[in-house]
Amino acid sequence: MENTVQNKLNAIKEGAIRDFNKAQDSTELYNFKVQYLGKSGALTEAMKLMANLPKEEKPLFGKLVNEVKAELETLYSEVENKIKNQEINAQMSHQKLDLSFSVASPAKGNEHPIFRVTNEIVSIMSRLGYSLRTGPLIEKDYYNFEALNIPPNHPARDMQDTFFVDDTHVLRTHTSPIQIHSLENEKPPLRIIGTGSVFRCDSDISHLPNFHQIEGMCVDEKVSMADLKGTISFFVKEFFGPQLQTRFRPSFFPFTEPSAEVDCSCPICKGKGTNCSLCKQTGWIEIGGCGLINPKVFEFAKVEYPKWQGFAFGFGIERMAIIKYGVDDIRHFPKNDVRFLNQF
Repeated sequence: MENTVQNKLNAIKEGAIRDFNKAQDSTELYNFKVQYLGKSGALTEAMKLMANLPKEEKPLFGKLVNEVKAELETLYSEVENKIKNQEINAQMSHQKLDLSFSVASPAKGNEHPIFRVTNEIVSIMSRLGYSLRTGPLIEKDYYNFEALNIPPNHPARDMQDTFFVDDTHVLRTHTSPIQIHSLENEKPPLRIIGTGSVFRCDSDISHLPNFHQIEGMCVDEKVSMADLKGTISFFVKEFFGPQLQTRFRPSFFPFTEPSAEVDCSCPICKGKGTNCSLCKQTGWIEIGGCGLINPKVFEFAKVEYPKWQGFAFGFGIERMAIIKYGVDDIRHFPKNDVRFLNQF
């Protein structure tokens, strides 16, 4: 290899070592790196000399260039760390920490209104001896329909627009299957409350495809409609306020007989109905359904009837939240808009 080429590499190496070590700050050091190791730097320019070398000397020259480059990059890293530590120490020696400086408090989250309403309902019912149960979101058709006295092709299935997973499984359309699981796996007397997500093919200002329900069931000896009405009336007064009234209207549900729709006097207009958009000027708001458990349901669950009797009731959590807080659109709940949630 020609001495001229070797000398040029040595000169680049010595110049870079000298300049790297004399750099006063990070900026100056970086500029030296660009000068020697950059795309248009001295070492890159030296690589062009390879074209003039004999074929047998080119590998040796390439090896020498790579060794010089590796040595300079290692030196650069060492000097860079040294300068950065010096700069940090200099900065700390001139700056003081002001412990009296006030900082903004971190934003605090709020309970989601659906979570809050669910907990409040469970708390109220627990004072009457009810305990919480949950169940799977994907249910067998048997538990979602048949065991609740809704056989295949029954017209009542049209009341619930169902998401089918396959021929025998559905996304549960209500929380009532929890009652069947409890009847099968636990011995009466029973007082349970079941809650969770349910799914129906429906979506508008007052309906969601995924919403929440809460259901109660009481099974004991000599249970009557009077027990059911007393339980729900107590709950309504505890949840909405002692001034509200409750009324029951005859209805139909396959899993209860007799069945009733439950209304409460409007908590916004106090039952007057005057210019009230929430109750549509009727003074009453529907909150759920209830009834005495149909003997056929006990038969499916293999519970001895009439020794054991019972009642059941169910409410939509979103609907309870709408009534309690005066929300005008059910679609606010799943959006998680902070502006909406901060109101609670």
